[in-house]
Amino acid sequence: MRDSCLVILALLCSLHATFARFILPYVPENVDPPLPYQDPAFQNDVDDVPDDYFDPEVAPGLFQGDMAMNDEIYNYWRVGIRWDTFPEKLWKNRTVPYVISPLYDASDTVTIYQAIRTINFMTCVKFVPWNGKSKDYLLIWPIKYPRGCWSFVGRFGGAQIVSLEPPNQRGPNCLGTEGRAIHELMHALGVFHEQSRWDRDKFVKIHEENIIPKFKSNFDKQSLENTTYSFEYDYDSIMHYGAGFFSKEKGKPTITAKMPGGKRIGQRKGMSKGDCLKLNDLYSCFDNPKKRRKYYNVCQYMGV
Repeated sequence: MRDSCLVILALLCSLHATFARFILPYVPENVDPPLPYQDPAFQNDVDDVPDDYFDPEVAPGLFQGDMAMNDEIYNYWRVGIRWDTFPEKLWKNRTVPYVISPLYDASDTVTIYQAIRTINFMTCVKFVPWNGKSKDYLLIWPIKYPRGCWSFVGRFGGAQIVSLEPPNQRGPNCLGTEGRAIHELMHALGVFHEQSRWDRDKFVKIHEENIIPKFKSNFDKQSLENTTYSFEYDYDSIMHYGAGFFSKEKGKPTITAKMPGGKRIGQRKGMSKGDCLKLNDLYSCFDNPKKRRKYYNVCQYMGV
């Protein structure tokens, strides 16, 4: 308990010192994140979601629920953004400056910090506190509209929002544990959902009869042309949909594993071994022979 209090105190002192050095940009309560293509039928209206079903990754009503992207990125979506096509979407020097909103209470700030510390430890990508000068950085903020957990995909330039809704009377939302924060930060690094892979139909069954009709496009998969993957399909990925995402009725699955024995799909506890490997691979962390063994071992021993 004492150690937790010391961590919180250190974080609050750090935040106070950071804010004293520079003025944070204005962040409106309502944001209009981009959606791919302008067909009005695609505009996900969360009012169509049954009242008895709420998931903070579904609530934003963006592409596949929680991803803000434009037409250009949509045309090349896959497991990770194609850096050969969009080199500008890669975070330079594998470094991601960030600001955590002062609107979060101490315990929520610690949860976000734990998510950041996990990625920093398990990969060569480094999240660093914004110095007030870097042009591109993340604003980790409790946006009120669209509410829930959502992020842009890859580096969009300038002050870039990662929305993490704090706990309220409805439940823990995005900050019950660090898992959902890791999920959205991985989107910000350029990672898409696992069940979007071209080869997914070998591993999972999509139950279209149980999906809210307006949200069926959220279960589209990538084209083979835009897909590259060096690792096997990952049921345990923190980037995988859960069994009931966008279901017409609570208890009716929209996606199930084809593996015998009722394999669990999706989790929001932490990075899986596959998540860790794919993120290190995406950011060329394995290119350095001295670091390759280190990060492979970290992924194997620390992955969920």
